[in-house]
Amino acid sequence: MSVAAIDVDVQQTFTPLCPDELPVPDGDSIVDALNQQAQLADWRILTKDAHPANAVWVVDSHDKMLQSLPYPNADLTWVKHAVPGSRGFDVIPGLPDVTDYDHVIWKGIEPDLHPYGACYHDLEEKLSTGLIEWLKAKNVTTVLVGGLATDYCVKTTALQLQATGAFRVIVNLSACRGIAPETVASSCQEMLKAGILLAEDLSAIQSLNITHSHPQH
Repeated sequence: MSVAAIDVDVQQTFTPLCPDELPVPDGDSIVDALNQQAQLADWRILTKDAHPANAVWVVDSHDKMLQSLPYPNADLTWVKHAVPGSRGFDVIPGLPDVTDYDHVIWKGIEPDLHPYGACYHDLEEKLSTGLIEWLKAKNVTTVLVGGLATDYCVKTTALQLQATGAFRVIVNLSACRGIAPETVASSCQEMLKAGILLAEDLSAIQSLNITHSHPQH
């Protein structure tokens, strides 16, 4: 049995460091909480959005976002973000280099795929990214989840992991930030209803008797 910590989409594109992309308020302030969370885990995983500039969902201004699309695996319009090679694609300063993580998932690389969760490349959840399989291969039984944004990719990733029935899923709210208070609140209710544990901070996680076998970080 082992513990994994997942840093979900902890990229500059989702922080005020990239104000023209998809900045989540206070999104660049979660580094310490993520690094502390990783100390409780045997494995540390990074997920990154990797979107082409010509994706079918790209619009040129924020006021055109969140419009419905007719594609099966790209449901809403968004401004261009997390383009490989751009500043927004990079992780938030203070987090490990990509090669210092134990496993990395890149998602949304195809121009007609815009997944939110880290477990599947498609919204229909048929095409696995391999994350679930990797966690099972490492005998992971508890997953600590943090990242950006609480009400989109963090929530969806946690729900996908919980749906497997294979893991105890804990979302560390101190290591997440969300887009809006009302959607964060509804997302937390959705996660709780699914059986996901929500922890306010590191001490709350520690009170859940997290035990890991061979800390690597």
